[in-house]
Amino acid sequence: MLYAVLCYNDEKAVSAWTAEEDAECMARLGAVQEPMRANGRLGPVVRLQNTTEAKTLRKTSGEPVVFDGPFAETKEQFLGFYVADCETIDQAVDFAKELAIANPGVGSYEIRPLRVYLPSALADAAGVS
Repeated sequence: MLYAVLCYNDEKAVSAWTAEEDAECMARLGAVQEPMRANGRLGPVVRLQNTTEAKTLRKTSGEPVVFDGPFAETKEQFLGFYVADCETIDQAVDFAKELAIANPGVGSYEIRPLRVYLPSALADAAGVS
């Protein structure tokens, strides 16, 4: 079963890291990711740019409206995600726990089962059935 591991953290804190601190964090996360990748159980890993670079399209009763930023009223922002192929949600939670240990500071990880919807040509190219 595929699971999304959604990563939330304070982007101001993460953005304040030096290049060295960022590289060290990415190396720790890479060490956690490697066993999953080596077993062919890790899909895309994505790090999102800051919310200041984002746009939000809000559906209305008329034409959709586009705004700058996500306008989240939270202390944490959605910073990125993993796609992990795990036998159970408990296994996906264990993977997220390892990521949390490797990643400094506070934050949270949301683990959600995925349903993949791809046209057959894309699914074949992605190795998904």
